[in-house]
Amino acid sequence: MQRDHREQLNLSWQANADAWTAAVREQRIESRRLVTDAAIMQAILALAPRRVLDVGCGEGWLCRGLAERGIESVGVDASVPLIDSARAAAGTGGTYRVCGYTELHGQAAQLGQFDLLVCNFALLEEPLAPTLQALQGVLAPGGRLLVQTLHPWRAGNDVAYRDGWRVESFAGFGGGFQEPMPWFFRTLESWLSLFGETGWRLQWLQEPLHPESEQPVSLLLLLSSDVSR
Repeated sequence: MQRDHREQLNLSWQANADAWTAAVREQRIESRRLVTDAAIMQAILALAPRRVLDVGCGEGWLCRGLAERGIESVGVDASVPLIDSARAAAGTGGTYRVCGYTELHGQAAQLGQFDLLVCNFALLEEPLAPTLQALQGVLAPGGRLLVQTLHPWRAGNDVAYRDGWRVESFAGFGGGFQEPMPWFFRTLESWLSLFGETGWRLQWLQEPLHPESEQPVSLLLLLSSDVSR
């Protein structure tokens, strides 16, 4: 059932917080080390935002990196232990708040508005329309949404190319992971339809490549709001 998947997804980010923090900070994940971390950072810097909301910020690496470059950032995540890790490492590098995606609308007044919203491997649930609609409420006029996700054509592996739940075991990320993580796979067509249905217009799309295989590792999408405010 959908509820079971969502509960297990939330549980995994509570139980695996320390292991995930270590994997990120020790750069154990090859795709991040070689491709995707730099891809999202370069895309953000090219947009020259003044204020960034990192949705699903995890242990805070992106907010810290933006702060080093003089960009104000706020990170939100539903996982209390991940936010604790982010705050402990922050120094002057970003502000962090425990906030699930469904709570974004209710916390809009406290969060304020942002000229760039970033979802970096953070849109993992099946019912994403409420989240994408809630993001409109914290978007400054003329602001944009930047999404990085697994490239659908590479993430499909040998499984049928259709929407559906998959499971991440964290194999190869180092020890300490206690719970597998269910995540919802979407085809490229499904991603584009979802954005269109929730008031977002695609501005550009990039496909960062692995430097050795020259195969796409992730999908980067920049979107603007179609919603009149």
